[in-house]
Amino acid sequence: MLQMGFPDRWVLWFRGILESVRSAVLVNGSLTFEFNCEKGLRQGDPISPFLFLIVMEALSWVLKKAKSIGELSGVQLSEKEQDITHLFYADDTLILGEWSRENLEKTARILRVFYLCSGMRINLHKSNLFGVGTTDTEVENSWRVGMQKRYFSF
Repeated sequence: MLQMGFPDRWVLWFRGILESVRSAVLVNGSLTFEFNCEKGLRQGDPISPFLFLIVMEALSWVLKKAKSIGELSGVQLSEKEQDITHLFYADDTLILGEWSRENLEKTARILRVFYLCSGMRINLHKSNLFGVGTTDTEVENSWRVGMQKRYFSF
């Protein structure tokens, strides 16, 4: 958060919220003793969406940086537009790029590093690889770069 320009006070507030969380369980109408939560936030926690957006902003920055230094090639929709490498919506991510094995390998590497840094695992059961202007065999062989075996070509 500091690298993104958040003031020190905000970072301390977030750290305090995450490190001081205590819970108790209601059993047969009676509260148990309080205990520290050690596994981070749970789904439904009011602060989760904000932290998710901050983490996804970091992924966006990494993808933009990889494009700017020539490591990733995005998709160019017209001659006047810049390459598009990714789109985010809510908790979905669409990564776009030139169809090449090298580009796929670099994308997979970036996603692995993102997971190692953030702890946010990519759900491969919900992931797909689409190839435009490619054969089924090309897409199937490229999927082995680090993804599961669900593929489509157009």
